[in-house]
Amino acid sequence: MGDRAWLKRWKSIIGKLRVVSDAADEQQVLEALRAPQTATVLGFVNAHAMNLVAADKHYCEALAAADVLLRDGSGIAILYRRLGLAPGLNMNGTDFIPELLAAYKGRRVAFWGTQEPYLSQAAQRSEALYGVQVVSVHDGFSRVETYIELARTLKPELIVLGMGMPKQENVAARLADMGRPCLIVCGGAILDFIGGKVTRAPNWLRRLGGEWLYRLCREPKRLFARYVVGNPLFLLRALMCSKATFPGGQGKPRRT
Repeated sequence: MGDRAWLKRWKSIIGKLRVVSDAADEQQVLEALRAPQTATVLGFVNAHAMNLVAADKHYCEALAAADVLLRDGSGIAILYRRLGLAPGLNMNGTDFIPELLAAYKGRRVAFWGTQEPYLSQAAQRSEALYGVQVVSVHDGFSRVETYIELARTLKPELIVLGMGMPKQENVAARLADMGRPCLIVCGGAILDFIGGKVTRAPNWLRRLGGEWLYRLCREPKRLFARYVVGNPLFLLRALMCSKATFPGGQGKPRRT
């Protein structure tokens, strides 16, 4: 915490976030993403991502290289309110990426991430539910050159990366260098959700912003550091960020 370079990195990501104000604004974002004119990277920023940004400047650079960054989760909403800003809609990838898949009906899609059998199950379910044409499935453990070659050979119009942070953001940045029109989505656990490895929290708990608690209860060993250690650390940094932004302790009026 003594090194305040993390604070500068945080502010760079906050400044790049695309706040989605309402359902009509969300539809505008969706329409823009369904017809990219060049290689376009979509990323999602949650509390875990911000902790990684604070710890790793190279990850911050990869995340900031995304063309569109959306606010994901209640942690970033807390941060925004501390800064006197309106957080807009919760644009978590678990809900928004299926909307993207539906918008790509009949088009070529690649799923790179997670592992079998969940990867193939995610492809089969997406073809059935959203009408996409899955032209490539590959696990998330290969070298970045493997994915670049797959992209060059198969030319998918939508690439969903389910490799987790920070690998997927680094892979997305390299894929974007190809320049060919394509949407590259950093999807986290989305392929696990679609493929049936991970289940969603009940709707009432999601509405309360408690899906992280549900996931922690389901996978305590894997997610302990991310949530039990990471969430308090994020909240402490959010407090420090707001105090650095407003030294007198008074936030500016919220953006509407």
